[in-house]
Amino acid sequence: MPITNLFVTKLYRASLPKGAAKALNAELRRACLSLQSEDTAGGRWSRRNQYPGYTSYASINDLPWRSPPFKTLQDRLDAHAASFARLLELDLSRRRLKLDSMWVNILDPDGVHSGHIHPHSAISGTYYVTVPAGSGPLKLEDPRLPLMMAAPPRKESAAAANRSFVYVKPAAGMVMLWESWLRHEVTRGTARSARISISFNYA
Repeated sequence: MPITNLFVTKLYRASLPKGAAKALNAELRRACLSLQSEDTAGGRWSRRNQYPGYTSYASINDLPWRSPPFKTLQDRLDAHAASFARLLELDLSRRRLKLDSMWVNILDPDGVHSGHIHPHSAISGTYYVTVPAGSGPLKLEDPRLPLMMAAPPRKESAAAANRSFVYVKPAAGMVMLWESWLRHEVTRGTARSARISISFNYA
């Protein structure tokens, strides 16, 4: 009997052209580090919420208008989000996805970001600016996990589509997109310097 794959969870991955990514990432890195030094509200929020490093998540909501490199990145991301929406066959009824939020993450070398989802959004993702060797991977969780109850564990050799958790190693210049209900986290790595990324939501 043939097997039919139902309710497939999609992860979209793409990389900017190397030349363009190198130049843009240099500008984004300077802009992100500048924000870290100037954004006192973001620094306070990061410390108060025990974020291991710095994030502008709760302090700055106008990055594409604040600095040209972020606007350039948004233009690139808009095209990827539209492509992903087509792959998902979303019925947008003549509407289109719109960037709803964008924030900087500068994660300490031994930092982790515990499992979470992005409520009130359709598509979420991350663009990677600086990924030192040994940086922790992105861990994605099967959304059916709470319903599995007495299911046996998966074999170590199981295909990615059959695993309960999938680990994806990012690289500088890479963009990853997923539907916002997909639970994910950043696991601990062995890097010696901070990882810089920019996360975002489309509504």
